[in-house]
Amino acid sequence: MTKLTFASHPFLLGFDQLERLVERTAKNGHDGYPPYNIEQTSEHAFRITLAVAGFCEDDLAITVEDRQLVIRGKQADDNEGRVFLHRGIAARAFQKSFVLAEGVDVAGAGMENGLLHIDLKRSVPEAVVQTIRIARK
Repeated sequence: MTKLTFASHPFLLGFDQLERLVERTAKNGHDGYPPYNIEQTSEHAFRITLAVAGFCEDDLAITVEDRQLVIRGKQADDNEGRVFLHRGIAARAFQKSFVLAEGVDVAGAGMENGLLHIDLKRSVPEAVVQTIRIARK
């Protein structure tokens, strides 16, 4: 028996890429570090906020790779000569990924009080009606 997948439904033509995105997102396990929020700031705008205390702008990289927003953080090792009696502040490297829908783009990013804000905007396409001429064969 053949397994019927989302993209193989006869009425959903050309959605195989969407199915691959869902599979890629499911494989991208989120371990909870660093903690983050996602909020809708307007009808067509979103903001992702990551708590990145201890990281500076140079320690962070934000890229969009194949419709996937990737945020990476890696701090320089400056522990030479330091002796910690307790170390409760995480200083580990991280990578967070978010799949962006078609038409969602990064509008900008900024740091404020140990929080990294990434603003996203969705462009609203105009409704297009296309008439297809039927050719005589």
